[in-house]
Amino acid sequence: MSFSRRTVAERVTFSGKGLHSGIPVKMTIHPGEAGIWFRYGSERIKAIPENVSDTTRCTRLGSISTIEHLMSAFAGLEITDAEVELDAGELPGMDGSAAAYVDTLANAGFEHVGLEAKPQLYRRVFLQEGATKIAVAKGSGHWRYVYETGERWPGTQSFEVPEIVVAYRDDIAPARTFALSEELPMIAKLGLGQGLDETSALILGTEGYQNKARFADEPARHKLLDAAGDLYLAGIPLRLLSVVAERSGHTANVKAALMLKQATAP
Repeated sequence: MSFSRRTVAERVTFSGKGLHSGIPVKMTIHPGEAGIWFRYGSERIKAIPENVSDTTRCTRLGSISTIEHLMSAFAGLEITDAEVELDAGELPGMDGSAAAYVDTLANAGFEHVGLEAKPQLYRRVFLQEGATKIAVAKGSGHWRYVYETGERWPGTQSFEVPEIVVAYRDDIAPARTFALSEELPMIAKLGLGQGLDETSALILGTEGYQNKARFADEPARHKLLDAAGDLYLAGIPLRLLSVVAERSGHTANVKAALMLKQATAP
């Protein structure tokens, strides 16, 4: 059994501001044949969990920040090979989701670049650190995420899809990054989120959303979006896995991606 490897049919360019830094950036995605690589200046780094350098508020490869939304778009579109070239050190935040990436890449089309044997998952992957849990097993694309804030609103949200690739474009990609209202002063003090505004970041007040949500459970959907992008660092198609994640962030996601990669190694 094998799966099809594919890349973009033509070069695609995005421009915007870095999600956290607010620095203007131009990003060009070129067709590729050797996995997913990111380039900035003299640095060229492969998108694998071993190359992740930081997971504080985003996922960073070497000196290149906030790769998770694009990696999630690649995962949802089943793009296995691409060269991502940047002229600044952080990917554009776009509208805070993966929707613009997905729409533009899908419109550009894809090219088949070969077949690869389906990876054999030799054991179930389970990560638990306190209340954070990630379970990954061989499956057919059934993914579930549970977002929890305890006694604070919204309490518990869950989002589940039986076939993540089928649901990705309409039900997951548009979900935006978000913040709790009490975190905003700290976010501003740390200089984060400078590439976002009230339309591209959802704010969770103590009794409800402070701006218009795209989905009633948008935070849970966005956390699943992030998890898909981080776990895709393992190089395993989403449709071959069943995943349940609870209260996980980038740090746990990337740890699980490394465990998944090791669990499929020959």
